[in-house]
Amino acid sequence: MSASPLEGLESSWAVLLRTRKRDGSWVGTPVNMAVADGRAYFGTPADSWKVRRLRNFDQVEVAPSTLRGRPTGPLLAAHARLLRGDEARAAERALVRRHPIVHRFIVPLELRIKRTSNTLFELSGFRPLER
Repeated sequence: MSASPLEGLESSWAVLLRTRKRDGSWVGTPVNMAVADGRAYFGTPADSWKVRRLRNFDQVEVAPSTLRGRPTGPLLAAHARLLRGDEARAAERALVRRHPIVHRFIVPLELRIKRTSNTLFELSGFRPLER
């Protein structure tokens, strides 16, 4: 494995984020992720099922992936934490720097159409997935 678990995720355009449902099954979704100051961030619409699943279980699995969510690297276990205030603004800036077109134009348009807001999370505690 590389020196830092974030190295593979940092260079990937999309990351497969797997969240756990109440019945214990996992749901995978590709998301954009940004790494800044050793912290990994992602955003999702506030009304998404992902937010509801993360409210129940903060454990996630992540892996570098294609745009469609096919993993291109090993899965890592991590924890997701909802961000608010200044932390959320810092995460948004990191996402805009890493994915400028998506987070300056496409995400705001999607949020306006859906009439919702963006919810930002920090991923931490990365470790190799034990299967």
